[in-house]
This record gives sequence, structure tokens and C-alpha cells, in this order.
Amino acid sequence: MATITFNQEPVTLLGTEIQVGDQAQDFTVVSNDLKDVSLNDYKGKIKLISVVPSIDTGVCSEQTKRFNEEADKMDNVQVLTISMDLPFAQQRWCAANGIKKLDTLSDHRYADFGEKYGVLIKELRLLSRSIFVVDSNDNVTYVEYVNEVTNHPDYDAALKAAQAAK
Repeated sequence: MATITFNQEPVTLLGTEIQVGDQAQDFTVVSNDLKDVSLNDYKGKIKLISVVPSIDTGVCSEQTKRFNEEADKMDNVQVLTISMDLPFAQQRWCAANGIKKLDTLSDHRYADFGEKYGVLIKELRLLSRSIFVVDSNDNVTYVEYVNEVTNHPDYDAALKAAQAAK
């Protein structure tokens, strides 16, 4: 994996790097109503998984808003935003920003997603900005680990991959 930086400083990502062609690992995260949610809860759907360090920061906010806007334009695609934010903070942020077309999920309890997808930043206990597209058969069809965590992902490539997935 390429070196990942946060504010230009190298960070250590824990877990296993996911690659296109891999079978998506099941994971457990927490919904805004404090229930455990897993990849299996979205079985049969295409998943665009948008990973952000904290939904309350500028780039993360823009990323989540952009994918919320695009969610209605894609058939059979469920957009998930995963961060280490507490579910209460995610819920408050979504209400304040009119986010209703995607699911915000928290990895704060288990860090299960972060470890299984190789995005848990050891030094910060935050998730590294990344995008994963998982098809309806749970095969990974697109992966982007953003090299500098404070930068935006390639929105167009991720959306194109989600629309092409079956």
C-alpha cells in the first residue's frame, strides 16, 4: 500500500488492505439508533461505502453531502458512510444537513470495519478516507485509499464504479 498521510505526516493503517476482486469482509458497525449493523444487512444490493475520519470536518462533510445527492440517481445502490463518530453526533449532523438518502454508521464501538478494511489509523483511532464499491454478490469492484487523508476522494470514479457494478 502507498504511504498514507494525515496533514502530511505518515500514519499507520491497521488491518488488511482490500483489493478489487476480493470477497468483501463482513463487519459490524453501529447504526444511529445504536443497533449493530453488518454488511449482510445490505445483501443483494450494491454498496458504495464512503469512509471518513469525522463527519464534522469540512472535507468529510462535503464528501457525505455529495454522496447523499448522488444516492437517488443510482439504481439498487445503497450508500453507507462510516466513521468513528458517535452515532449521536452522526444523527445530529444528518438532521442539521438534510441527509436522508444514505446510512451513516459508526465504527466507534468495535473498530471492526476499520481493521477488516485496513483503514484504522493507529495513531489517531480514526478511519482513513477511502471508498469501496461492493457488488450485489459482495465482491469488491472498486477501492480508493486516499493518500492524504485531508484530501477529497475521486468522486466521479467511485460513482462510475457503483453504477457499473451488478
